[in-house]
Amino acid sequence: MSLDVPAKLLEQAERGDVDEAEFVDCVRTSLPYAWNLVSSLVTQLQVNGGPFADNQVPPAGETERGQLLRALASDAIRASMERHFGVKLAFQNCHRVAVFPVEGLDADRYAKFTSIRGQLLNQSPTLRDC
Repeated sequence: MSLDVPAKLLEQAERGDVDEAEFVDCVRTSLPYAWNLVSSLVTQLQVNGGPFADNQVPPAGETERGQLLRALASDAIRASMERHFGVKLAFQNCHRVAVFPVEGLDADRYAKFTSIRGQLLNQSPTLRDC
């Protein structure tokens, strides 16, 4: 299961109206590794500036890796995190997450990061089964 959904949030979904802030909180508490990683990258981007901030350290274990994959593979989770943090997320392999500022998005850098070439250049034999 991707998320630990509180009964109140599930009831909202069943009625059709979902409070995105409550959904975001559900993501934060259900996927703490992914949330903290993205949050730290957003802080890094805000402090250091630049076209993007990224993580190149693999997760400590399968639990953390699974959280990251679930967060970034779900369109709803990913989009809610992007709106919450005000960034565009990009993802390579099992761990390389990047945050790009939405305002002033450097389209060339983003395109390079998310390109086929970028994906191939980010490969490593040590990441083969990640």
